[in-house]
Amino acid sequence: MVTFAPLFVFTLISLAVGHEVGNSGGDYPLVVSTWPFLEAVRAAWTAVNTGFSALDAVVEGCSACEELRCDGTVGPGGSPDENGETTIDALVMNGATMEVGAVAAMRYIKDGIRAARLVMEHTEHTMLVGEKASAFAISMGLPGPTNLSSNDSMEKWIKWKKNRCQPNFWKNVLPVDSCGPYKPEDNVNSVEYTCLINNAKFRSKSYHVGVHNHDTISMAVFDKMGHIAVGTSTNGATFKIPGRVGDGPIAGSSSYADDEVGACGATGDGDIMMRFLPCYQVVESMRLGMEPKLAAKDAISRIARKYPNFIGAVFAVNKNGVHAGACHGWTFQYSVRSPSMDDVEVFTVIS
Repeated sequence: MVTFAPLFVFTLISLAVGHEVGNSGGDYPLVVSTWPFLEAVRAAWTAVNTGFSALDAVVEGCSACEELRCDGTVGPGGSPDENGETTIDALVMNGATMEVGAVAAMRYIKDGIRAARLVMEHTEHTMLVGEKASAFAISMGLPGPTNLSSNDSMEKWIKWKKNRCQPNFWKNVLPVDSCGPYKPEDNVNSVEYTCLINNAKFRSKSYHVGVHNHDTISMAVFDKMGHIAVGTSTNGATFKIPGRVGDGPIAGSSSYADDEVGACGATGDGDIMMRFLPCYQVVESMRLGMEPKLAAKDAISRIARKYPNFIGAVFAVNKNGVHAGACHGWTFQYSVRSPSMDDVEVFTVIS
């Protein structure tokens, strides 16, 4: 892990109240990212501050996080699925043109954000998935195929298997044995039922989402011309069911940008958050005149009303560079670099 910069702590006074910090005069460039991924923010800042476009810079920033395997939740070598395999979800969005490129459940390719950009720039599509996304990325010059597992991810997976594949993401099922295969409860006959361990039904436990087992880098960059781009990269939820796609590659969920308004980035329980498109909500609320702190609070509160036990967070930043964060169920941190700062600064939001 990189060393955290000094923290600026703002205590929230209710369920999902955000704090708000101004960027002096709306000066550009500006980089905002989920979590204290300092080297990723520095990489994006170096690029954008030397004249690169917002799109170039957000790709550089997210790519640095993939290479560093930030928290084990970005890039290769982390978050094994039920089969022990690591896959990649990523997205990039151009706030000037509203173009989006994304890859989901991509196997064998470590450069998620670069693959997403290739989808945006060289196809008429928005998203490619699975092995076909991998084949596309290789055909466009990215290195692969590559084994995305690591010693750490395999050790985690083996330990999980020894724990009878608990916790997991199944519900309303009965396993043939402790690690499946699984069948719907209503379709399991009495003979199969008696073969279950202790004749007991196995229901998946509530899986705790946390920084070190289920997370995302979501980054927004404003370049010197005021254009905005956002990017997201993640290796998804640990021990997910193979084929699962979370919010990472979904425009409007993990991130969203519009040059006319601003940008948003999100992190947390993507399976729930993607049902609400929180970043689209944030940007559209700001379009209607809502300040970033209220837009962030509103988006999180909408989810919390329906899912009071969910864990997640967003940052919001408007076109003037005013930024804020809101969260629910955990303590959230986001990182900022602007012309008025000597280095990256980390802001803490408490739910």
